[in-house]
Amino acid sequence: MNKTGKIVRKTGKVVLNLFYYTSIVVSGFIVLRVFVFGSYKILAYGARLFDLFSAVEGKEVKVKRMPGYTRVKHNDVVVFHIPYPNKRDKIEMHMLKYYIKRCIGVPGDTLRIVNGIYSVNADTAKRLGNYEGELAMSRKPKKAFPQGVYNAFPGDTVLNWNIKDFGPLYIPRKGDRITLDRTNALLYKKIIEWEKGYPLPWENDTLRDNGNPLHDYTFSHNYYFMGGDRVENSRDSRYWGLLPDDLVVGKAWLVWKSVDTRSGTSRRKRILKKIE
Repeated sequence: MNKTGKIVRKTGKVVLNLFYYTSIVVSGFIVLRVFVFGSYKILAYGARLFDLFSAVEGKEVKVKRMPGYTRVKHNDVVVFHIPYPNKRDKIEMHMLKYYIKRCIGVPGDTLRIVNGIYSVNADTAKRLGNYEGELAMSRKPKKAFPQGVYNAFPGDTVLNWNIKDFGPLYIPRKGDRITLDRTNALLYKKIIEWEKGYPLPWENDTLRDNGNPLHDYTFSHNYYFMGGDRVENSRDSRYWGLLPDDLVVGKAWLVWKSVDTRSGTSRRKRILKKIE
């Protein structure tokens, strides 16, 4: 082999080695960024396995969750996909649209809001969400709220739930079988449609499935009730309902960016602060 050939071969070997080790460093950084040093921990509740390409294309995907080292608990700050990214009447998983809210209710809880204060399972001593913010809101009369802020899920004039007087709402867990009277049919319609994968007509205060009245339903997923720490006018479960488990991404633990929504300026004191 001539001198030029040896130089080319040596250069090629250096480039390949450089590419190899750079790939290892980049891959390692991504793993650390996502699972260890990210603003949220995917492994906390278990990493999800699904067809990423189909999800990015907006197609429905089946999600399998690996075991995590903890479960979603009351007052956890959770990162999750916005449940209604495109239409207000259809739950979907949009890979680029996220919310970060605090978990108020877990599967099996019965949740109520009394004068703006959260409680679960009739335990009024347990502090859930931003309690100081809830107290401040509790002192405001209805007329002090901007239009569209006071009324809440499911938007029914008979129930007439609002952000100060809400529930009781049972939060389904996997395997629960619930009778679908008028109230329950309204409360669980959207998540039943998400589980089934198709819309259910609402006729004479009854859900219908392929023309037949749906009198009861057994849930195949766990659900959560999420509340925003901003409390007033926070786009949370008080407005859109229950969060399916498949949409939970991870547990938030670090503030890496904080911007004042009114002034648009960075709130430097909150950057790199641990989320409690």
